Amino acid sequence: MRLWKDFVRGLWGENPTFRLLIGLCPTLAVTTSAINGMSMGLATAFVLLCSSALISLLKNVIPAKVRIPAYIIVIATFVTIVDLVMNAYMPDLHQVLGLFIPLIVVNCIVLGRAEAFASKNSVIASAFDGLGMGLGFTWALTLLGAIREVFGAGSIFGYSFVAEGATTLGIMALPPGAFITLGILLAVMNMIAARQKKKTS
Repeated sequence: MRLWKDFVRGLWGENPTFRLLIGLCPTLAVTTSAINGMSMGLATAFVLLCSSALISLLKNVIPAKVRIPAYIIVIATFVTIVDLVMNAYMPDLHQVLGLFIPLIVVNCIVLGRAEAFASKNSVIASAFDGLGMGLGFTWALTLLGAIREVFGAGSIFGYSFVAEGATTLGIMALPPGAFITLGILLAVMNMIAARQKKKTS
């Protein structure tokens, strides 16, 4: 039951994007399409899962004074793996995501979970927490990217569903579209959370 709570927390109650509002730099920058958002989310989820488990395993070995640099080295190791694998097997996607893959190293979601949870809990609990936070980040970015792609390009996951030359909302493919979409989604999430709170009270 405890492991399930560790997992589910990141999916909704403490969703990094919609509830904690952290890691917004890649959220706003790469979500021009659903596939970009999903790919960035899955890359971050892999790093979260692996780094949380390893940091938890090493928590009694790493000296307290150098814990943050040590955490960053662990995180950077897994980010390098993701970066090299994507560059080798998905070069087009790697080129689109560009600098934001290496920047996972300093993503406050990853370092935050390492410091707040992985360094204080068991390996299995930390792995579940990292996976939950990663998948929560993934579905948030995928949803944001899908909405922007539908309205901005008239397609979903690269498949067009509008006639050629049809008018779309070009602003959705631009940075302001990311802020507009995120603002609307935050309002919807807050409304849902408020209704849930009323039902339980």
